Amino acid sequence: MTPNREDEQPTVVAVSRDPDHHFTKPVVDAVVLVEGWGIEGDAHAGTTVQHRSRVARDPSQPNLRQVHLLHAEVFDEVADAGFAVAPGQMGENVTTRGVDLLGLPTGTLLHLGDEACVRVTGLRNPCQQINDFEPGLLRAVLGRAEDGTVERKGGVMSVVVTGGVVRPGDRIRVQLPAGEQQPLSPV
Repeated sequence: MTPNREDEQPTVVAVSRDPDHHFTKPVVDAVVLVEGWGIEGDAHAGTTVQHRSRVARDPSQPNLRQVHLLHAEVFDEVADAGFAVAPGQMGENVTTRGVDLLGLPTGTLLHLGDEACVRVTGLRNPCQQINDFEPGLLRAVLGRAEDGTVERKGGVMSVVVTGGVVRPGDRIRVQLPAGEQQPLSPV
């Protein structure tokens, strides 16, 4: 497995945050990642779950969804199906290019820029809110692989291991976990 797509230098394309629970997040010049917390000023930051549906089920669950990363390549893919999606519009905090996020194993460390580091916890499970944003988009980011398994293309979720500032243009370094690698599953 290669963590990079098309031999591109893995890069941060855009960063987004929103202090309120909106589906889309406005793109900003930089975000500050806080160890064990998430993105400073983002509604999904915290040590326990912050996503409304998960809070309703059990507010004491650990927050495995502090930072949402999405590969910009999915924008290219859905554009072929007639959808125009830009960074932040699918609710992600960090838009990447050149990293096969969906092919990474659980526990992969992504070093973002010079300081910050996140640990990938699992796949984002695309939900109906995607269709509320753009009717029909859910079908484009949630499908079936050739073997019949569900394919989730909504990016990955992570927790902050090391805080720091992340900006567009920052390089991404992928550090695969040692030992037996576990495929990503929805979190």
